[in-house]
Amino acid sequence: MEEKRILLSHGSGGTMARDLIDQYVVKHFENPILNLLNDQAVFPTSSSRLAFTTDSYVVDPIFFPGGDIGKLAICGTVNDLAVCGATPQYLSCSFMIEEGFLFSDLEKILLSMKEACKEAGVKIVTGDTKVVNRGSLDKIFINTAGVGSLEEGLSISGNKALVGDKVLITGFLGDHEIAIISKRENLGFVTHVQSDVAPMNGIVKALLQKGLGSRLHAMRDPTRGGLATVLNEIAAQSQIGVIIEEDKIPVREEVKGACEILGFDPLYLANEGKLVIFLDSQKAEEVLSVIKKTRYGSDAQIIGEVIAEPKGKVLMRTGIGGTRIVDMLATEQFPRIC
Repeated sequence: MEEKRILLSHGSGGTMARDLIDQYVVKHFENPILNLLNDQAVFPTSSSRLAFTTDSYVVDPIFFPGGDIGKLAICGTVNDLAVCGATPQYLSCSFMIEEGFLFSDLEKILLSMKEACKEAGVKIVTGDTKVVNRGSLDKIFINTAGVGSLEEGLSISGNKALVGDKVLITGFLGDHEIAIISKRENLGFVTHVQSDVAPMNGIVKALLQKGLGSRLHAMRDPTRGGLATVLNEIAAQSQIGVIIEEDKIPVREEVKGACEILGFDPLYLANEGKLVIFLDSQKAEEVLSVIKKTRYGSDAQIIGEVIAEPKGKVLMRTGIGGTRIVDMLATEQFPRIC
């Protein structure tokens, strides 16, 4: 029997559209705010400071080792809030679906999003669904926006890094992009690495609960453009220099091997479950210890420090004792990785 597929009429705003929302979306994301099915969400907040973000996800393939487009959409938005120290609370979600898309695949994605929301402690409270003609887009795109609350006085920003700060990465680099490449290009013989897609707000919460929030100066999740791009962005924003140690940067042997075959540099590979943190050097070991005790931080490493000169530049001490400049990625290394 042929599987049930989404039709253009499922995006019409009529009965079939309502059935799609009720029988699939609301069923998985059910909560009192969403259940009202208004065109907006009204929600309480205990904070006078809010953080807001939005992002769109077009990853290809939509299912990949370690995750799928739905999990990626939730974690990506949660992480964009977490890196400023916010506690993610509420998300919106909009689906753009190609005519003919399988309902069974939609349900897999919704279940994955439901689990990611549960782990991150967030709720999807409003959204939208559109269906477009076959060939107008590739399967399904997802847009998510998120709101989170911030502690008074907490200020973590790309322009706050200080000379003397340590630079920390919470785990292995490059897993996500290599997982996407291996699946899209059928390179299973190269590596069996899984994507690192995961919510990072648990790490940030653990640090805030230990009273270490004021010691965190700048924080970013190294997605497109990878570690190198994030370091260059913060160096430019803060007008400082950064020097990192090649031997301290955690990269799996499988990822190194894949990079050698594909001609990629791990420093530029996308990650979807890592944080780069610039922090007070006096508390660096304490912060590292706290992070290592969290679910996604056991492989965290201090990889470098902030220097006064050259401003806006990133340097790396290589394994053979030299020093080289690490530039920002000039063009996209591999399209549609998130």
